[in-house]
Amino acid sequence: MRILVTGATGFMGTAVCARLRADGHEVTGFGSRECDLTKQGNLDIVGSSRDSGSIRYDQIFHLAAWTQAGDFCLHHPGEQWILNQQINTNVLEYWHRCQSQAKMICIGTSCAYAPGTGLEESTYMEGAPTESLYTYAMTKRMLYAGLRALHKQFGSEYLCAVPSTLYGPGYHTDGRQMHFIFDLIRKITRGKEFGEPVVLWGDGYQERELMYLPDFVDKLIRLTPLVKNDIVNIGTGEGYTIRYFAGLIAEIVGYPVENIRYDTARYVGARSKCLDIKKLRSILGDCPVTSLREGIASTVAWFYEARAFGCR
Repeated sequence: MRILVTGATGFMGTAVCARLRADGHEVTGFGSRECDLTKQGNLDIVGSSRDSGSIRYDQIFHLAAWTQAGDFCLHHPGEQWILNQQINTNVLEYWHRCQSQAKMICIGTSCAYAPGTGLEESTYMEGAPTESLYTYAMTKRMLYAGLRALHKQFGSEYLCAVPSTLYGPGYHTDGRQMHFIFDLIRKITRGKEFGEPVVLWGDGYQERELMYLPDFVDKLIRLTPLVKNDIVNIGTGEGYTIRYFAGLIAEIVGYPVENIRYDTARYVGARSKCLDIKKLRSILGDCPVTSLREGIASTVAWFYEARAFGCR
């Protein structure tokens, strides 16, 4: 198949493109440096060939988004609204105008779920998301609303996948804020290697779910031909506290867990994020995933190999 991928140079995008190519597909992938999706019409250039003009794709994986982890959403709500709305509108417009035959696979966010809803797909559009994540969450809801609208009026086919927090080797080291698990690894490895104090944000009892990136990609690729015009959570269905993750990393690194301190005055985001995966299991069954210990150990090993201690 011919497949177009936005956000192809990111953490998720790199892994998705590698898997698609390994499966024998012809992949056209790009990042923001190759194509600024905030500008209308730029996809017309990327999605065409000098020799044959417009290319007809079988699938479009829209993975691009303007965001970062940590407290980034708290400080950039206006920019997040404008830029992500521009990106998503331009991608959906290109899909409708030039590639209506293609299946659109988009990425949602667990941040879109309102606290206390159980994080089940039927509640994705209900209630108010966590205040500090509100703007980004609402741009992802609007992306899903666009998918549904184009399907309703024009019969366009889509899949909206909502991932839990992804981790594994190959995370960005370009100075952007890190997702919590990489920040924990950075702080604890620096504590081990340089004797720096390890201070984690919050009381450590906030709960998070992790999914090893290759496991996520495998499930996403397997779901794509099986799900039509629906939203599906992709996760493990198991959540653990920050203290648990920190203890596991400290054990792997060889750092005394009793030396870790917690700053309850710092930003923690949602108190709990653990996806309901009953729908995923009904489609794919009980698929095995990489154990948390194995996945974190491989991520720590990569962290040392990449010398990613300086990332913030």
